[in-house]
Amino acid sequence: MERFKTIISQCLPLDIDNIDTDQIIPARFLKISSRLNLGKNLFRDWRYYKNGKKKNFILNNPKYTGDILITGKNFGCGSSREHAVWAIMDYGIKAIISNYFADIFKQNALNNGLLVIELKQEIVNSLLNNIFKFPNSKLKINLKKQYVEFKNKPITFNINSYNKKCFLKGYDDIDFLINLKNKIMKFEENMKTNIRLNPKPKLDR
Repeated sequence: MERFKTIISQCLPLDIDNIDTDQIIPARFLKISSRLNLGKNLFRDWRYYKNGKKKNFILNNPKYTGDILITGKNFGCGSSREHAVWAIMDYGIKAIISNYFADIFKQNALNNGLLVIELKQEIVNSLLNNIFKFPNSKLKINLKKQYVEFKNKPITFNINSYNKKCFLKGYDDIDFLINLKNKIMKFEENMKTNIRLNPKPKLDR
């Protein structure tokens, strides 16, 4: 995983609730085992006709661009597929803001380095309205201090401390364990020393 750095970016507004993983990446693309180039099939059926792009879809509108997706509640519901996260990240999106994420999608995202931020619905609505009116406006996401900056005002968000550390350090689960190698070895040595110095007493028979 890459280290997560502070983002200052324009945003993609996708004001739709209950977007399921089959819309994010249709099932026919699940046979693909590589993460590369999955982004071209992100929201495939919403983005394209058989013979070209759907101009009205937000990702095809040149006014809207950026590293941050702001969307409706219950994003990522439906079947569990890691490909959905891969497609989003390969497209270039580094963070998603919603009022609520489906649990399995949320965990897949955090495990793969895609930051998901849950904010109150009224705040999400304000962000969406602002972006629709002012497409060039930008948001700032500071993970270290856990805030989204909107109109020069910080909006705090919550994140699990373990996931936060992994994002900031660029660790996946295995990297995190390798990082603890010296501490684990020291703990083992201490345990061996304690056993030598404090052997279990023999029980009388």
